[in-house]
Amino acid sequence: MARLVDTSDYLIAPDPNRSRLTHCIVGHDENGAATEIAVVEERPLTIFLNSQEIVTAMTIGDYPEYLALGFLKNQGMLHADDDIAAVEFDEELETVIVRTARQTDYEDKLRKKTRTSGCAIGTVFGDIMEGLEGVSLPNLTVKTSDLYILANTINRTPSLYLEAGAIHGTVLCQDARPLVYMEDVGRHNAVDKIAGWMLSEDVSPEDKILYTTGRLTSEMVIKTAMMGIPALVSRSGFTAWGIEIAQQVDLTLIGRMRGQRFVCLAGEHRLDRDADPKTVSDEPKAASRKAAR
Repeated sequence: MARLVDTSDYLIAPDPNRSRLTHCIVGHDENGAATEIAVVEERPLTIFLNSQEIVTAMTIGDYPEYLALGFLKNQGMLHADDDIAAVEFDEELETVIVRTARQTDYEDKLRKKTRTSGCAIGTVFGDIMEGLEGVSLPNLTVKTSDLYILANTINRTPSLYLEAGAIHGTVLCQDARPLVYMEDVGRHNAVDKIAGWMLSEDVSPEDKILYTTGRLTSEMVIKTAMMGIPALVSRSGFTAWGIEIAQQVDLTLIGRMRGQRFVCLAGEHRLDRDADPKTVSDEPKAASRKAAR
């Protein structure tokens, strides 16, 4: 197995040993022998905006406040100038209430829900595309040498995926440094947690890269663009609509990044190919995320 990396440079790193995120179940393998495996927990979290119930999401339960803030921000329900008075999490009721000084009413918006291709049934609302009309993403230079370092570091970071599988990760990065690594049963939840952290900490998106372990779907592209992040990278593949939206908003979209290889299908002008792929070690099977355990 590839050697795991030290996570001390992360601002937020995965914590595979955190209580309530996994539990052990005894099963039987192909030979009938008893075997014990760790499985990821999932539980409902209901998000309110002031007095209005917005959505119930299935989540692993960590960072509920960030998830609520990020979801509302990425759905266009929180405005850039909103005064957020409080974010209240009730663990017993499994609810988060985000309170704003501005009175809010999204009854019409809530009638237009769209189920997405995200795991755990992602949800966006019908007018989400309208929020992309005014999006102008910064012209960040993305060095391929940084991308290779990021992929190598992230894939060797101790995580719930390596502990139990059945989960997606999303990482906020700057240059060659991964900053915040969130995981969840749905990649849409993981990226919403990052959006919520950025909103809570007033972090600028202009010089950031978003790395995800999941597919580059329309939802992932929309959320990244809504966050103002100019580059989205994944070790997985693309959907046609995801590519079309990325080209429309001029988002740099890079997928199938494994070892020496990657494919850029939008925003090529941001890439600085400063690394010769021949000098990069290819990804051995033992180092791949699916084989890491």
